[in-house]
Amino acid sequence: MVSRGVSNPAPAERNALKYTVLIPAYNEADNIASTLAAIATRLREEGIPFELLVVNDNSTDRTPEAVEEAQRDNPEVRLVHNAPPGGLGRAVRCGLRHITGDAVAVVMADGSDAPEDVARCYRKIEEGYDCVFGSRFMPGGKVTMYPPVKLVANRIVNKLMQALFMTRHNDLTNAFKVYRRHVIDSISPLQAAHFNVTIEMSLSALIRRYRIARIPISWSGRTWGQSNLRLRKMGRRYLCTLLMIWFERLLILDDLLLENKPPATPDE
Repeated sequence: MVSRGVSNPAPAERNALKYTVLIPAYNEADNIASTLAAIATRLREEGIPFELLVVNDNSTDRTPEAVEEAQRDNPEVRLVHNAPPGGLGRAVRCGLRHITGDAVAVVMADGSDAPEDVARCYRKIEEGYDCVFGSRFMPGGKVTMYPPVKLVANRIVNKLMQALFMTRHNDLTNAFKVYRRHVIDSISPLQAAHFNVTIEMSLSALIRRYRIARIPISWSGRTWGQSNLRLRKMGRRYLCTLLMIWFERLLILDDLLLENKPPATPDE
């Protein structure tokens, strides 16, 4: 599925775009090295120019040291530190201030996102899309080891957003998505401090009518540690972000689209 957008960039030459993979990390010492190695290996095999930007989100374990050790074998790895207070949204916002790529993928540090999908999203961006949204719940998608309670909550929230925003995108809460640099610039400044940043980014791009490709992705549950998502605490934050963007779409969409309109050429 494609959402027709306000911009229509020409397809890029193969491997001409620099790819930033932004990885927020909070107490991921047991996972981060293998995650970095797997993504780096895949992107090198594809010949994609990239950086792996890890944002240490106030970890209390050896996460920073593990990243520094991984840098010895992976010179594409960069490490930045998110100042207190922590939170996924704050870590993502911190990382976005340091990206150098033409497109950025937000990828989890725990290895739940498949490196093959990270590369496939880059190829869709090369085709001229502004964004690529991965979906675990479309034909070809795969989910393993998803906690049942969180899975039910996920599907309810996503069905609600599909109805409110009249979209076929059915995995908007998933953090794994790719955005061109100009999309990030247009939806900034972001406000979400926690996991609600996932829907702030995806819905903000969606209502601006960017060209969005949707591809099936694989997702697997954690093998080490515990998830940092707490459903009760996140409910009010998701609701606030959801309503904020829904009212933007309802009341000021014309202004948003006008600001994102490409400048006219001399012949127009």
